[in-house]
Amino acid sequence: MQDIAKSIDGKKGFSFALLRSGVLCMALLTLPGCMGAGLDLFGGPSVDHVSTGTVPVAKTADGLSDAVAVRNAVSSADISQGGDSPIPWANATSGSAGVISAIQEDRASGMLCRHFTTTRHSYEGIAKFDGSACQLGNGEWHLTSFGPQG
Repeated sequence: MQDIAKSIDGKKGFSFALLRSGVLCMALLTLPGCMGAGLDLFGGPSVDHVSTGTVPVAKTADGLSDAVAVRNAVSSADISQGGDSPIPWANATSGSAGVISAIQEDRASGMLCRHFTTTRHSYEGIAKFDGSACQLGNGEWHLTSFGPQG
């Protein structure tokens, strides 16, 4: 019986050495894939070089597109029932939105003008703006002022 036991022990040693070599080969073959995926075994995790920046402000020929959106909301508002009802506006180009809280109309300068106060919710934050828009002789509205309250 000892002869059988010795031959079995000899085969066990051989198969264990073969298994160990196979595992080592598999590890060495998969290691380059890990390193290519950003895992560095000798340093730390590799640096991701994605650059970020700010969201660009959308511009039009008339200036900022938010100002144009506000001008359009102010010029099309029906203020015959008072200029104190809130008027929401939104600009799909920039993602900004706000609410015009007050509009006062006057003709002091010889043309129809509307002075207004609005909020602007944008990627830069929330701010309150004042502005004026006047109707030109051809019927078009022109934004004469638009800026943050200071």
